[in-house]
Amino acid sequence: MDWSSKTVLVTGGCSFIGSHLVEALVERGARVRVVDDLSSGVRENIDQAMRSGRVEFEEADLLDPRTAAHAVSGINIVFHLAATHGGRGFISTHQAACSTNLALDAIVFREAQRAGVEHLTFASSGCVYPTSLQEDPTEIVYLTEDMVKPPYEADDMYGWAKLMAELSLRAYHEEMGFKCASVRYFTAYGERCPANHAVIAMIGRAFLKQDPFIVWGTGEQIRNWTYVSDIVEGTIRAAERIEDGSAVNLGTMERTSVNQAARMILDRCGLDAELKPDVTKPTGPYNRVADNSLARRLLDWEPKVPFAEGLDRTIRWYFNEHDREVVSKVFEESLTERGLESVRR
Repeated sequence: MDWSSKTVLVTGGCSFIGSHLVEALVERGARVRVVDDLSSGVRENIDQAMRSGRVEFEEADLLDPRTAAHAVSGINIVFHLAATHGGRGFISTHQAACSTNLALDAIVFREAQRAGVEHLTFASSGCVYPTSLQEDPTEIVYLTEDMVKPPYEADDMYGWAKLMAELSLRAYHEEMGFKCASVRYFTAYGERCPANHAVIAMIGRAFLKQDPFIVWGTGEQIRNWTYVSDIVEGTIRAAERIEDGSAVNLGTMERTSVNQAARMILDRCGLDAELKPDVTKPTGPYNRVADNSLARRLLDWEPKVPFAEGLDRTIRWYFNEHDREVVSKVFEESLTERGLESVRR
């Protein structure tokens, strides 16, 4: 795709993943409109991209249909990342807030189709997968796209909203010929990631030199943390190569437990702390890892950044961008809330 000829909308473009996506699109020559209500996104995240002169920003709430209609006007390609979302600490404790995504996605899809948008790519989630398949961390399980089928069994309200959006997009394609794709993100991390995501929470604990070092749940939970640049590359390729509303996993196949990640972080930060599980805290499924073979086949995509390398980059960013006194004041609240991402220094 010749991105230099496209005007692109990124909803939620001041967020963690959204801001990296904006930068990647600018590098490809696209003109980008960012619409974000800044409920968790940080305006400063797109400062570098704004300096290119190819990005316009509007602070607005896309739950207003008139705002959504204005946002998609004159747009060729939409990347819909805006959502009420967060890590496990947020989505498990804010079910009502996550339910607003049902309305948000429906409004954005309808207005994009009405405006004649050429293509829409939707940021979905591994939370659409049946939770009953993810209960035993001792099993070697890789989630394939065809496992999301009736009877559906998504993960919390957040997962159900993502699933409904995927099904809605397929209907838009089948009934109206709307070109679209869904990308299922698996445990993204990296620079600008908020503290209510597990890796950043653990880096924050190391930054504060906490001992004992708390891990939520037993620490046996298995994840496949996927570095943000790989997530962004797969998202753009989905816009270029998928038109029929299909969903595709974007995730590594590295199986890493929370305890393993915690030890890696402690080792890199030079700390000798006791790992202490807290089983009263939200943990999510105990065995969530993507099979990415469909992305390799459809998108010619595979992750380039191993977890160890991405972790090094993320730790350097966190230590460079944060102040201990500031972080210590908001740390516990930041594990379950949004809107604290700008509190760094």
